[in-house]
Amino acid sequence: MKKLLIMRHAKSCWKNSDLADHERPLKKRGRNDAKRMGKFLKSKKIIPDLIICSTAVRAQETADHLTESMKYKKEVVFTDALYMAEPKDILSAIIDHAKNQKTVLIIGHNPGSEALLQILTEKVESLPTASIAYITAKIDKWKDMIKCKDVKLKNLWRPKDIK
Repeated sequence: MKKLLIMRHAKSCWKNSDLADHERPLKKRGRNDAKRMGKFLKSKKIIPDLIICSTAVRAQETADHLTESMKYKKEVVFTDALYMAEPKDILSAIIDHAKNQKTVLIIGHNPGSEALLQILTEKVESLPTASIAYITAKIDKWKDMIKCKDVKLKNLWRPKDIK
């Protein structure tokens, strides 16, 4: 059994129109939401074995606040492959980096994150900023994820629903 957490980066700041999209930081709300989601995962005892994160500043800051609040001490991989990635690119990044890890959290962007969620679970769900979809799959190897018929959306947590 493999567990995949798909997280969309937290709310970013659009104040500085001179910044390239890749360089946009988080807003205060985004920082708070990322911390809230980290504390929530810790309270549920859902700690990933590996985090794979986009190199966009807003995604990296999301990872920083999330990992700090959950006291995460394992590996975080930052990869350009997740920046504005299509579902196949996200799956490739998981296959390339996850190896034998049982629980993987990815921090990426829409529309790729929502599309991956839909492809894997056959459910159309919205992933607002800092939301986390929790998916399980009855597979032994990550490479089998796309063809697995037993993939379940166990939960979808949005920051506004977490107190």
